[in-house]
Amino acid sequence: MTGRGVPPIPLELPERSAFVWRFMAGYLDRFVRRHMNALRLARWGVPASVEAGTPLVVYCNHPAWWDAAILIVIGDRLFPDRACYAPFDEAMLKRYGIFKRIGAFPVDPESRRGAAQFMTASRAVLSGPGRALWITAQGRFADVRTRPLGLKGGIARLPEIAPDALVLPLALEYAFWEERGAEAFCAFGTPIRAGDLLALPRPERLARMEAALTDTLDRLSADVIARDPARFETLVSGKRGVGGIYDGWRRLGAMLTGRRFESGHRAARQEPDR
Repeated sequence: MTGRGVPPIPLELPERSAFVWRFMAGYLDRFVRRHMNALRLARWGVPASVEAGTPLVVYCNHPAWWDAAILIVIGDRLFPDRACYAPFDEAMLKRYGIFKRIGAFPVDPESRRGAAQFMTASRAVLSGPGRALWITAQGRFADVRTRPLGLKGGIARLPEIAPDALVLPLALEYAFWEERGAEAFCAFGTPIRAGDLLALPRPERLARMEAALTDTLDRLSADVIARDPARFETLVSGKRGVGGIYDGWRRLGAMLTGRRFESGHRAARQEPDR
């Protein structure tokens, strides 16, 4: 506590190197292209515009190992002017130390100390403009069909430290469509003003945030089930086709018959029998 006339102790931001962020964002973009067929954003789920001076909180479900890479690619592509930060399991951060250089801060999920770590770092992140806090709010891997989502209660305390923030639900899902690589899907829900959440008791606050994310997930899942690429904007397009001898044979056939070769299972189905 500071006395009258004594300036408050400045909050210490988690470590973040803009250079390392650019390197990792580029690396992970290529990694997604190499190992997935596509990263798709629902056309209805484009994030709302956020004023530069407004602190931003993005909270999402946590369906897979891929989430960290996908979130970095989304953050870099859709929020290029924001410095992104995120809580990270303390034990895992010791193994993947590079993430500490791009805004990840350690949290022990199994102790009260972890709650204090989360709030202290989050307060520092949300105390200034041009930053975004990204949270996998389930705190564990969970299937996209799990209901209730069981979001961790810590996110309901964020409006208390950042009442001017904008809170965005983000739904993530993965599926296999017609290519050998998986498809990653995302959609942002309706933004919620932290001040509106602050007017609610914590349990109701958490319930509203969970309901908003659940609604976004359900709507995204309906589009994924429909398997219609037209419902999505492609953020990242990977390498399609099987490759190797199979695609080599198809490429040769296209050349001999004067057709344009197109990789991918959909294109292969439309080829005439030979």
